[in-house]
Amino acid sequence: MPMHLQSEIRLSQAHISQTGRKHRNEDCLGFFAPQDNLLTTKGACAIIADGVSSAEAGGEAADLCVTEFINDYFDTPDIWTVKKSAQKVLTAINRSLYSRSHEYLDSRGWLCTLSVLIIKSHTAHIFHIGDSRIYRIRDQHMECLTTDHLAPLSKSNSCLARAMGMDTRLDLDYRSLTAEPGDLFLLSTDGIHDYLDPQEVLAIIEQNKDLDLACELLAQTAFDAGSGDNLSCQLVRVDELIADHIDDLTDRLTTLPFPPDLSPGMTMDGYEILAEIYASSRSQLYHVKDVETKKEWVMKTPSPNYDDDPGYIERFIMEEWVGSRIASPHVVKIGGINKPKSFLYYLMDKVEGITLEQWIEANPFPRPSMAIEIIKQIAAGLNAFHKRETLHQDLKPGNIMIRTQPELHVTLVDFGSVYVAGVDEIFVPMERDRMLGTLHYADPLLRLGHNTGIQGDLFSLASITYEIFTNHLPYGTALEHCDTPAQLGKLRYIPADRYNPIVPIWFDRALRKALNPELSQRYQDLATFMQDLTHPNPDFVYDRTTQQQSNKVIFWQVISLVWFIVTVFLIGALWLT
Repeated sequence: MPMHLQSEIRLSQAHISQTGRKHRNEDCLGFFAPQDNLLTTKGACAIIADGVSSAEAGGEAADLCVTEFINDYFDTPDIWTVKKSAQKVLTAINRSLYSRSHEYLDSRGWLCTLSVLIIKSHTAHIFHIGDSRIYRIRDQHMECLTTDHLAPLSKSNSCLARAMGMDTRLDLDYRSLTAEPGDLFLLSTDGIHDYLDPQEVLAIIEQNKDLDLACELLAQTAFDAGSGDNLSCQLVRVDELIADHIDDLTDRLTTLPFPPDLSPGMTMDGYEILAEIYASSRSQLYHVKDVETKKEWVMKTPSPNYDDDPGYIERFIMEEWVGSRIASPHVVKIGGINKPKSFLYYLMDKVEGITLEQWIEANPFPRPSMAIEIIKQIAAGLNAFHKRETLHQDLKPGNIMIRTQPELHVTLVDFGSVYVAGVDEIFVPMERDRMLGTLHYADPLLRLGHNTGIQGDLFSLASITYEIFTNHLPYGTALEHCDTPAQLGKLRYIPADRYNPIVPIWFDRALRKALNPELSQRYQDLATFMQDLTHPNPDFVYDRTTQQQSNKVIFWQVISLVWFIVTVFLIGALWLT
């Protein structure tokens, strides 16, 4: 399914890479600007690398970095952010370089510097390691955007402190900044920038609008200044950043009209409506059957209440786009539609079973082993979202289907409130529809405007876990009225054993930590939370408050005993006297 957004970037680019006074060229550079959806979701990339002279395979390392990064970055999921995509690829490349340097049959050093510029939508992303550089020229001002990673050896000598392939752990610099039409980015290796004054560089570029000629003059001037290194540089000019105009985006979003009111027996686009499953002010769900293939689906349609709201329509379209990119047996599968659509809707697999909300009502005190298995499967589905840098943001029992026969199986079935970091990087000329989760289960910090990321979904999972084991909510009805920091500060967690005496203290403390109103006091990731739910954390086994109180009692008992002994001794001494 193609991306509905279009963010066109028009760039001009030129480069040069010469051997100079060295016997071979160990520099490498590259540039790639894809077309259509890939340009919108991944952006355009310029990259430069410089093989470390003291490393026998430095040139090969530089070539491998440039080639593999351009090949692999654009193959990362289009749902990922630039930062995650680039860091994943660069980490893999670094590991490969390090392994090559330590192979038994090839003990040469595979080391190089690397600087990467990615322009996506209205943002420039910089990734850097070593002493190659990236500059930005704007309004006749030249600014270096990178920092050389050099360790001083003496007043006049230094060596690289960081480079690709130097260590198993990759320590990259990353920054992002707004890009504007007219911005000119210069990527260079030390054979250029070590021999040219910034004002000299700026003068050459300002006097030569032809980028190819400017690159040639930069290399020649550095050579004439005595550069004994390879001479490589690349210029990338932002000519236009063409974002969707609100009218164009609205026209594209409203290409398909909203469906009419549907009822059993009607047929739309070859799908027979069998029954209405659910209806709310925001959407409808129908049980439908493909007349041709006889396969049954669940069809989701938008509510006519929002047929003039571009933000709502974009979110509805995004549900299908995101859902088609989440692959997990515990997340409902979006159906591929291989025939033209006359209306706006999408299909999902029909999931057997009942909602977790219904199951909890029918099983107020379930077997712990069964309850834990349910939580594990919910977490597995949630993890599939997080692997794609996507937040669910509305995890609740009503959005979870559970089947108990022939074996227990849990499926997450809703994408209505998802947040996709990679899509959020793309500029749109309108206010996006920001959906907040259901009050009883959503992180209250979301309503206060905080971006809680994975910890917000974790809060919802912990709330559901608490309810499965107690048939109650961890804060009662207090979350309904938590709209200010003051109200947030008054939240009081209700221990789970108050409702279910068999809940062990270590289990309750794991829930308490995941549900802490203070973000810094919560779990940072899903795996650690699940570990503490399924394996007693020694820190949670004993009641530290009781232990501390007990320690205080013992302390004063010891002090009292000492005082008693001293008093008896003094009385005895006085009597003897």
